[in-house]
Amino acid sequence: MKNSGQFVISLDFELFWGVRDKRALDTYGDAIKSVHEVIPTMLELFREYDVKATFATVGLLFAKNKEEMFFYSPDKKPNYNDANLSPYSDGFNLVGDTPLGDPYHYAFDLLQLIRNQYPEHEIATHTYSHYYCQEEGQTIEDFDADMASAVAIAKDKGIEISSLVFPRNQYNQEYLEVCKKNGIQSYRGNESTWFHAAESEGNTSMKKRIYRTLDCYVNISGHHVYNVKNIAQTTPYNITSSRFLRPFNTKGGKLLEYLKLHRIKKSMTYAAKKGLLYHLWWHPHNFGRNTAQNFKTLKSILEHYQYLNKTYGYESNTMSKVIDED
Repeated sequence: MKNSGQFVISLDFELFWGVRDKRALDTYGDAIKSVHEVIPTMLELFREYDVKATFATVGLLFAKNKEEMFFYSPDKKPNYNDANLSPYSDGFNLVGDTPLGDPYHYAFDLLQLIRNQYPEHEIATHTYSHYYCQEEGQTIEDFDADMASAVAIAKDKGIEISSLVFPRNQYNQEYLEVCKKNGIQSYRGNESTWFHAAESEGNTSMKKRIYRTLDCYVNISGHHVYNVKNIAQTTPYNITSSRFLRPFNTKGGKLLEYLKLHRIKKSMTYAAKKGLLYHLWWHPHNFGRNTAQNFKTLKSILEHYQYLNKTYGYESNTMSKVIDED
């Protein structure tokens, strides 16, 4: 088991499958499309600073064409009360038959790039259909079917799945046995504070959203760093979130960016000094707008990691490698 502090990065890789309102393609499609340029740049930056990442990927993104999407889709599908949550509700009408001309629903080329040229990173699952574990209408049996599909399509592409990130952070304690059944050894849990409690979108109050935003810039809930020995006591391992890396805020400008970066670096330093784990996450499409500024911030974080690595032996690991039992 690792004794030094650990730095974990996970990315919720979902493209357009994570967008509930299908009309958003007109307003946010440019950011989604940019992921095909963002990820290669990100991979090069990670390698430059010797940082490993976990790409938690929606299973539908493994498909090479629409036919494969249908083939691997589970027979038992979630019957959400809000039909907009299901990618199956419109029969994939927005999806092109092949990746040609459709940069919003396909990413197998990027997964191949990661696997073949950047094997230091982990490809994990974000469920098959961007499954919502706290929304009304779905069941544990639906989730089991979805996870089986996610594991199957990845395996047939030569990728073994062992880590999970719950979409919308809708962590569900009752579903962990299903995760174990499907080979999941680690997952990303939520910060232990009232405004990060896992729940449906409809039950997330405005007050909680405000506190979540404020906490990204000002430390109102603590560092959220973790002892790996405690993590190792239960399975699947809960590689709990520390901080969401919010994209650059054009309204807040340099001041908010400074506060955000200061908050992250201070917690990273605390983790490195204490031999604890710090887990940072974001979506690749968060870099799809204000790209230069977002990469500037990421580079500053990676430079700080490099300093902590040299000074305190701080280590970068994927979610599946946090617990090293060898």
